[in-house]
Order: sequence, then C-alpha cells, then structure tokens
Amino acid sequence: MVKVVGCTVVAGAFWGDEGKGKVISYLALKDKVDVCVRTGSVNAAHTVHFKGRRYALHVVPSTFIYDSCRLLIGPGANVHVPQFLKEVEETGVEGRIGVDRQASIIEPHHSELDKSDGHLRSLGTTGWGVGPAVQERAKRSAKLAKDVAELKGFLADAVEEVNDAIDADKTVVLEGTQGLMLSLYHGSYPYVTSRDTSAAAICSESGVGPSRVDRILVVFKAFITRVGAGDLPGELSKEEAERRGWFETAAGTGRERRSAPFNFDLARRVAKIHGATEAAVTKLDILYPSCKNATDYDRLPQEARDFIAKVEEATGVRVTIVGTGPGALDIIDRRSSS
Repeated sequence: MVKVVGCTVVAGAFWGDEGKGKVISYLALKDKVDVCVRTGSVNAAHTVHFKGRRYALHVVPSTFIYDSCRLLIGPGANVHVPQFLKEVEETGVEGRIGVDRQASIIEPHHSELDKSDGHLRSLGTTGWGVGPAVQERAKRSAKLAKDVAELKGFLADAVEEVNDAIDADKTVVLEGTQGLMLSLYHGSYPYVTSRDTSAAAICSESGVGPSRVDRILVVFKAFITRVGAGDLPGELSKEEAERRGWFETAAGTGRERRSAPFNFDLARRVAKIHGATEAAVTKLDILYPSCKNATDYDRLPQEARDFIAKVEEATGVRVTIVGTGPGALDIIDRRSSS
C-alpha cells in the first residue's frame, strides 16, 4: 500500500466507546503516522491492545505505539496533569510528547465540584472535573499549561508543529474523543459533555483549518453503547445485552455501558454533521462471531457484508476499516481496494 499522507480527522459516531483508540493505533502502525494531536479531555479513555498489553489512555494519543510518531496535546484540550504524567511513564513517551502552551488545566477543586454538584451528578458526570474546568476557561480564569511547573519540559507549540507537518506532506492524525451524540451542540442534551465533539471542533481544538484536512474518518461500532444517563433509542435490557455479548464496561471509569442495536437513521445524521469522507466499523466480530480475526473482506459471511453495505448506504461513504478483534492489527483494511 502507498503511504497515506495528509491530515486525517478521526471522530466518534454515537455516544463514544466506538473503538477510536483501536482504529488510530492501527493507522499509526500501518500508515506510519508522523504527528498525532489529541483533543478533548480526561473524561474519555481510548483503549489500545498491543503486544499483549492493554492501555486505557485518557490523555496520551493512541498513536504512541509507533515509536517515530510525534505526540501532541492540542491547545483546545483540557489537561489533568497527574494523569498525563502517569500515562507518559506507562507508555514511555517522554521526549516525544508535547503539550500546547495554551491547553487548559484541570485542578483538584474542579474534580471536587464535579463530584459534589447535584445537577452534574444527575447527568452522569465522570467526576474528573472537566465541566467545571471548561466553565472556568470560558470565564477566562483557567490556568493554562504554560503556568504549570510540572509541564515545563513538555511545553510545545502544537499548532505550529502540526501545520508544519501538513505543509511538509507528512502523515497527520487529529484524534477526537467521545462521540457526536455527546456533543454540547449536536448531542442528546442535557446528557452530553461540556464541549463540541464534531470533526469541525476537533480541527478547532487542534489549531488546524478545515481546508487543510484531507479525510474525515468516522468510527462506528457494530452496535451502540453509552454510559451515564440520557436517552438511548432501542435500548436493550442488561440481560439481553449479555446474551448477545454486547455488555461492556467503560475503559476509563469501569461504569456499565448500556446497549442498543445499530441505528442507521442516526448514522446518516452523524455522517452529515461530521462531514464524513469514510467510515470505520469496529467489533464486527461481536455481531458476527465467525468474523473474528478475519483479514479478507471477501471471506466474510454474506450477512456481515450486507451489514457493512447497509452502513455505507445510510452514511453515503465507504467503510474502509473493519475491526474483527481487539488487537491493533485485527483489521480489514479496504482503503486500497476499489
């Protein structure tokens, strides 16, 4: 396969938990990603399985498994310093990760407020302190990365670096977090997060103009899950989810995920708002167990291929990446096929 160059935005489709970490880690290895900018905050964990280890990353970009990738935290991100330092040590990325000077900081009092606020608790907040920290940033009173002594050795101009990489025709990924249905503007309000999660917002938080993006890859899971409160169309009972093998717990918090079948009407809307140019579908092996670890699309059972075709019909874009297992390389890559 010819090396993929240019800028790819990876965005979540529904309520998060779609497998963005898996897809991005695959791209890191397959495309040899030069630069990755992570956006969002610590209230989302991206799971990466690699070389027998499982990583649940709240801050460090999922491309860390490719040793030559420059890792950046964007200026629109919200950084929890102790978690950042913990993950840097766990992943061994010190020396190739940078935090934009303009990124804002989650402080202990933000977490305390998050956990003690009755309204936020009723919405199913994770308790990390993200909402109160974002509120403080909107008031223009937040502490920024440049103000934190522990981050001095990590400070970077992420905007300059990522745009220079795009100008040099390098391979760039902008890593979105959560899913569109958790967007403050487009999601199931008020049971949403404290920021926009659309592809446009991922660009904004990274400091990359929309015209500089080459691809918008929207990640779907073969079924839908969400944590916390709020509507979930077609929600199954926990017992039924367990029977189908769809019951999950959140990678970062351990909270139980609620489950529902794939929603094609919602997928159509999500693809439009994101401006999707292609799609990924993960956990096809959970929906169709005979697909587990498959690497050849043409050898998938007809019902699995029919499902993918239906996703393509609903979204209007091609499904180029299909996940068939938990590992970073458990992927069917259709990008080079016609």
